[in-house]
Amino acid sequence: MNEEDYEKNITKTVDVEAAELSSNDFGTYEEQHKEKTWIEKIKNSWIFKSVEVRGIERIPEDEQIDTSIWNTASMWFGANMVVATVAIGVLGITVFGLDFWSAFLTIIFFNLLGSQPVALFSTFGPVFGLRQMVLTRFWFGRYVAIVPAIINIVACVGWTAVNTIVSAQLLHSVNNGALPPWAGVLIIAGITFGISFFGYHIVHQFEKWSWVPNVIIFLILAIRMGKSHKFTYGDMVGGRTTAGNVLSFGATVYGFSTGWTSYAADYTVYMPKNTSRWKVYVSVVLGLNTPLNIAMILGAACATGTLTTESWQTNYENNSVGGLFYSILVENSLHGFGQFCIVILALSTVSNNIPNLYSLGLSAQSIWDKFILVPRFAWTFIGAAVSIAIAIPAYYDFNNVMEDFMNLIGYWLAIYTAIGISEHFFYKKGFIGYNPDDYNNAKRLPPGIAAGFSFACGCAGVAIGMNQIWWTGPLAKLIGTYGGDIGFELAFGFAFIAFNITRPLELRYFNR
Repeated sequence: MNEEDYEKNITKTVDVEAAELSSNDFGTYEEQHKEKTWIEKIKNSWIFKSVEVRGIERIPEDEQIDTSIWNTASMWFGANMVVATVAIGVLGITVFGLDFWSAFLTIIFFNLLGSQPVALFSTFGPVFGLRQMVLTRFWFGRYVAIVPAIINIVACVGWTAVNTIVSAQLLHSVNNGALPPWAGVLIIAGITFGISFFGYHIVHQFEKWSWVPNVIIFLILAIRMGKSHKFTYGDMVGGRTTAGNVLSFGATVYGFSTGWTSYAADYTVYMPKNTSRWKVYVSVVLGLNTPLNIAMILGAACATGTLTTESWQTNYENNSVGGLFYSILVENSLHGFGQFCIVILALSTVSNNIPNLYSLGLSAQSIWDKFILVPRFAWTFIGAAVSIAIAIPAYYDFNNVMEDFMNLIGYWLAIYTAIGISEHFFYKKGFIGYNPDDYNNAKRLPPGIAAGFSFACGCAGVAIGMNQIWWTGPLAKLIGTYGGDIGFELAFGFAFIAFNITRPLELRYFNR
């Protein structure tokens, strides 16, 4: 083969290979490029652009741009000016047998007590840019902190289920039970997930104004209750039995108000580091106590009608809070418009459930580093599904479920608070004792031995002082005919003492 023929052969070979590349590889590239463009379009759509993708990583200071104190206050105002809060007040009359003034004073005092740790831990968010369950590592250690995170996940799901039941009861009371309970549960859970999906900023914007229609309906409810002439103050009596009932109702109120403790910093992490801690603290105290007191006192006032009117009592027994509201707003009252008001109140529970599902994902990610790979909104979906599975069967025994769950929340958070404030004030000496960059470094965090031992001691305090249907502690039995719940008080005391005995020893031997 001469040189000219060789060059022609090479040229032909190259042309054939180019043609093959053009028909195969280049086509594949176009398809891949087209697919990538399609995916990018979804990612860049307004829906996904609005979703908070950040998980439990520390928030950089240049992203801490939420300067609104009103955002902080309205977050808790919106989340608590809901029908589930009213249902707690109802229990003071219908379950614990208190008169109105005894219930009133119990609500005021225990709400104020329960809101303190929420307000305190909210001040940590701007300073460190870390979520609440991640902050827990500085008190419990990297591995023992997994225990509060797991409990918090259970609490998030439980809160969502309990609150959803209240709304399902209301929806079921409309049109003579036309909407079955399971359908009401699905509606509330679906709307809650839809908003929680987007994350921090959308949650804050929703809570900022969600309370407005609820306040209007509560005013209508109060007016109709007054015009019904069914309200009674009852007789305020003393004695051991009343004291026991006050303590037990107080434990339920405390459990509801302090239930936000394990979420607190989650909703202030995007605030600037130099935000006034006092402003954050006061805004949370006011943002919590105002709706809690208004809604619970309204619930207690409405519940007194079950003592004076047999039909109201019957409706309440048949459909709990939904039946009570039906008596006030619909029967011999506002009729069709009253049913519309009940539907609005039912939807108010969404505001209360949103923080639960949002914080659930953050708690899950703090358990194991691998869980960070699962997006926050995926955990939110899982939590919503599990809460539905719990709420539907629990619907039929609501009062006992509500009381028991509120108390259990109060118990564990009392232990959590005792350990957290002890470490913060006595051993970290305030905010100067933290290095936030150590949040994922087990060797720089406490070993967790003192926290674990103190948590166990707190649980022993609960067992001695709790007063539940399934267990009454030996000290609780001594308070009146029906016992008195002092579980969260003893839990706090036992954990506080145990931690402050063992933590100095831990520091001496481990120096961290």
